[in-house]
Amino acid sequence: MTYRGRFAPSPTGPLHFGSLVAALGSWLRARANNGVWLVRMEDLDPLREVPDAAGDIIATLAAFGMESEEPVIFQSRRTTAYDAAFQRLRDAGQVFACACSRSDLEPLGGFHRNACITPTESSRTCAWRLRAPDLTIGFDDLANGSQSQNLYGDVGDFVIKRLEGWYSYQFAVVVDDAFQGITEVVRGADLLDSTPRQIYLQRVLGFATPAYLHMPLVVDANGQKLSKQDDARPVGRDDAVAPLRAALTFLGLDIRGVPASIDALLAAGVANFDPARLMRASRPSQGRGPD
Repeated sequence: MTYRGRFAPSPTGPLHFGSLVAALGSWLRARANNGVWLVRMEDLDPLREVPDAAGDIIATLAAFGMESEEPVIFQSRRTTAYDAAFQRLRDAGQVFACACSRSDLEPLGGFHRNACITPTESSRTCAWRLRAPDLTIGFDDLANGSQSQNLYGDVGDFVIKRLEGWYSYQFAVVVDDAFQGITEVVRGADLLDSTPRQIYLQRVLGFATPAYLHMPLVVDANGQKLSKQDDARPVGRDDAVAPLRAALTFLGLDIRGVPASIDALLAAGVANFDPARLMRASRPSQGRGPD
């Protein structure tokens, strides 16, 4: 089977160094496995998106020698596919409408488990949650080793369709990875805790489960993940060599003596990238939360 990997940023601002590391790691894995590398825009949250950010990210990736080998997919244009998968879950009784707010769930630690706090009323806008079973999902991460999570105890019933009508990250990413035939997901360790939920959705929908590799996060001086929302500085396109060298070094690659060119640095990265060199990622303090 041909290796198929992807980089899936949200167009909420320019590409910053942390996102460059994530893109580079996924690109190197695809190239080292003689595979295909794809770019997908996760643009399902209009309130957070920045105009022209998607085009800027694509242009920046190209300046670093990384271009999608198939047309870029935009999640905002795939509502029909999400609707079909969602209907399958409804038909199977796997989801339910829920009017509980975050404040409703605060006394329960933010977790929703089986029963709604607020009775569902037709006059109140509802989200849709997937019923979380008392099931432990385990998987082996190529950088972090064996992982496990009990969906009921650690996550609770999680949102797959938001009250605004937009599909959630957890749901859309599963549908899209299956559609694109992704064989390995390479991404930051902030999404390590999301993986069991996604594996369960894959099982419920009858999709194949890819391999996973969660890379260590680039953090700021306070130990927090670099974020566009926190005004992390974008990487420039005019002189891509310096940030590319820094990203390769962060990934544990010794590129001393490699000529200062994009092609030479990428070739050295492909030849020497090894998941075993990545530090084990601790459970991050930031993530997408229970939903």
